[in-house]
Amino acid sequence: MITSQLLNPKSIVVVGGSDDIQKPGGKVLRNLLDGSFSGNLYVVNPKADNVQGVRTFAAVEDLPQVDMAILAIAAKFCPNAVRELAEKKNTKAFIILSAGFHEESEEGALLENEIVDIINANGACLIGPNCVGVMNSNYQGVFTTPIPKFDPQGIDFVSGSGATAVFIMESGIPNGLKFSSVYSVGNSAQMGVEEIIKYLDESYEEGVSSKVKLIYIESINKPDMLLKHASSLISKGCKIAAIKSGCSEAGSRAASSHTGALASPDVAVDALFRKAGIVRCYGREELATVAGIFMHPELKGKNIAVITHAGGPAVMLTDVLSNNGLNVPAIEGPKADELLGKLFAGSSVANPIDFLATGTAQQLGDIIDACDNDFDNIDAMAVIFGSPGLFPVYDVYDVLDKKMKECKKPIYPILPSVVNVGDEIKEFLSKGRVNFPDEVVFGAALAKVHATPKPAELDGNSLNLDVKAIRQIVDEAENGYLSPEKVQVLLDAAGVARAKEMVVDTEAGCIAAVKEIGFPIVMKVVGPVHKSDVGGVVLNVNSEEVAKTEFNRMMKIKDTTAILLQPMLTGTQLFVGAKQEGAFGHLVFCGLGGIFIEVLKDVTSGLAPIGNTEALSMIRSLKSYKIIEGARGQEPVNEALYAKVIERVSELCKIAPEIFEMDINPLLGSKDKVVAVDARIRIEK
Repeated sequence: MITSQLLNPKSIVVVGGSDDIQKPGGKVLRNLLDGSFSGNLYVVNPKADNVQGVRTFAAVEDLPQVDMAILAIAAKFCPNAVRELAEKKNTKAFIILSAGFHEESEEGALLENEIVDIINANGACLIGPNCVGVMNSNYQGVFTTPIPKFDPQGIDFVSGSGATAVFIMESGIPNGLKFSSVYSVGNSAQMGVEEIIKYLDESYEEGVSSKVKLIYIESINKPDMLLKHASSLISKGCKIAAIKSGCSEAGSRAASSHTGALASPDVAVDALFRKAGIVRCYGREELATVAGIFMHPELKGKNIAVITHAGGPAVMLTDVLSNNGLNVPAIEGPKADELLGKLFAGSSVANPIDFLATGTAQQLGDIIDACDNDFDNIDAMAVIFGSPGLFPVYDVYDVLDKKMKECKKPIYPILPSVVNVGDEIKEFLSKGRVNFPDEVVFGAALAKVHATPKPAELDGNSLNLDVKAIRQIVDEAENGYLSPEKVQVLLDAAGVARAKEMVVDTEAGCIAAVKEIGFPIVMKVVGPVHKSDVGGVVLNVNSEEVAKTEFNRMMKIKDTTAILLQPMLTGTQLFVGAKQEGAFGHLVFCGLGGIFIEVLKDVTSGLAPIGNTEALSMIRSLKSYKIIEGARGQEPVNEALYAKVIERVSELCKIAPEIFEMDINPLLGSKDKVVAVDARIRIEK
């Protein structure tokens, strides 16, 4: 839990504070003093009577009551100091800057656990250890720089890495980003990124709390907590962007199903962020740029006017916007002609709107007014205005600031001349503005923000799965793949329509089954995992003679225990699968089936549970969606039925979390039915 003493302490002690500002204990004290902390400030240092002008004590035992302690002493000394402060000095907030805990050794892990036990027993909170600290408008309890400008409507920034937090702030502060709070959680011994986001959600107050949150996280240990509270914040009107590092695997683990090969922890992270509505970023500049976009009014449509006095940057911005799902629509008609008449000869209003290197502040104002009022096919404006350094451009940036206050549509300032007109940009930023110095980074970030969905909501419709039948099969099952007969029972219990199947292990049984099913039929081996690879699938069997021949041939294939017979059905081959991914729960996948899943690998994923809206979104996000729609006169797939299969597989995994991985491949889809033809389910308890 986060205590009030962590947020707004009335007294702080720096244990290990010194005069040496090149050491953490000295630097954090310097930052507290420079930040004009208004409460009582103390230092514990047995070797000095006075440190940086602050009242100093030889030991923690000598201190008065104190709200917060910042520790910058060796790890081995921390438990005793924490115990004395928590039990005797009523200290309710601790920031431990020191390293030497679980990140270094087993002994360090024991020290860390001891500290957490003490803090929990006394109703206190801990940030760290092995962190750079915490800062907000009340105090700057960090041993690093830069110290940003603080604003209640600035950014709440939570980072699992202290150094990365510093570098991300260094990327954003020069562009005008302001912060509301910064948390470096380090080892996250008591509270990690997830707990801070939980607090920001539970304490959120409309009109008071910041609406922008940035996250840098290396390990998602509590995905359910992060999903719940990030979704809640975004539903309240907040915007969240995050970097999750450590996303590659050095060699993927062996997988025995299509779904297993497609799944990975990073796919799970993608699915979680998408479900929550978090914009996922992959680098510092991208994260800082997305944060800047968050500081502007929300983009409501896809159509952007690119306003420029320089051709090259406008072309590059147009390219990146157009290639990433946004539009730079043509501007034409009488109003366009009227605007062109206000510009110098040689200008263009076609979009990009190029008013030349000689363009004036007045002309920029005229262009912005026209885009805001006259052109209904424009949803936002990106204004590129730099300088070759020949003359000042204060008047241009003044107009830009004025129009950003007045206009109904978002205006994004791209001011690339950070050297030539650095003073003008500095004045522009001092008015509370944010600059995007690189048009391509901006364009890609804007497209990503626009493409990130809102938090997924589960639909309330009951799917009425047969829980009793599902649990009976799973409870009785051993680890490994279920037999075809048990897979059939599970699919039936889940309400997934399937082709009629019969499993035989004798020639006589094969002929009897053929007569019952009717021709044409499909024959598949039971046992081998990848049936097609071993010649274990035969299509369009049209006679008893062929059925006998193929039965006898296929029974000789290695690992084959029986033959599965089905009617030969037609339709578009689809796929639905699921995979258990640790604490994330189950990932559910969909895409084109059959061999296409291996060749195209065109799949989308969602984190269970999945409702109807999210299932339909997964289907419509496929690159091959036009095939499902019925491209070139082909019969379309019934999307509603396909989505129901995704929902039912998601619910099946909820009822039976022991399902480690499953494939339904192929599903055959047509305009009036979606039928499972083949399925495998692996249980791991």
